[in-house]
Amino acid sequence: MPQSYFVTGTDTGIGKTIVSCALLSAYSARDNVVIGMKPVVTGRVCGEWADVKAIVAASSVAAPREWVNPYAFIPPISPHLAAKEAGIEIDVEVIRQACLNLQKISDVVVVEGVGGIMVPLNDRNDVADMAYALDLPVILVVGMRLGCLNHALITAKIIQASGLKLAGWVANQIDPQMNSFDENLHTLKERLNCPLLGVLPFERNVSTKNFSTLLDITKLE
Repeated sequence: MPQSYFVTGTDTGIGKTIVSCALLSAYSARDNVVIGMKPVVTGRVCGEWADVKAIVAASSVAAPREWVNPYAFIPPISPHLAAKEAGIEIDVEVIRQACLNLQKISDVVVVEGVGGIMVPLNDRNDVADMAYALDLPVILVVGMRLGCLNHALITAKIIQASGLKLAGWVANQIDPQMNSFDENLHTLKERLNCPLLGVLPFERNVSTKNFSTLLDITKLE
C-alpha cells in the first residue's frame, strides 16, 4: 500500500518543494489520489506563498486551505518568530488533525516541512516533533554543495534519534560548480542508511522541468 511521507532538508532553500511536488507527480502517475501539505510556511512574495501554490498545483484532489496549510506568515523568518509577531502559537495537534483529514481523502499525502529538521515551531516543539506527531517516514533532501556531508549526516542522526524512520534521500545539485560532486555523492550513499531515490540536476528554472521521472519511488516500497 502507498504511504504518506514527510519531506525535510539539510537547510532552507535546498529543494524540499521541488522534491515534494516530484513525489506527488510520481505517485499520481501510478494512479494514486495524491495531495500535498505544507503545514507551516513563512515568506509571502507578491501576495502568494510560492511553496503552497506549487504543492496545491501538484495535488490531484482539492482540500480546504486550513488542512493543506494551517499556518502561513508574511515575514521570511523562522516560524516560531513569525508566529510570535502574529500573536499566535503554532499547535502541532492542529497540524496532526489536518494531516489526518487529508489522509481520509487521498491515497498519498506528502508533507513538506519548513527549513531544517531542528527549526523551532514554538517554545517547546521543532520540526522533528511535528514529523513525529504525524507518524510519517521521512525523506531527506540534501542540497549538494560544500558542507553537505556534515549537514546531511547530522540531520540523518537527528531524524533517527527522534524515533523517526528515514525512508530515503534525494540529492539536489543546487551548486553547479560544486567540486568533487560524484565523490560527495558516493560518500553519502555509503554513510546514509537508506536508499538514494534520485539525483536532481541543477536547473535555473525548475518550474519548467518535471523531476518526477528522476525519482525511483519503488525504493520506498
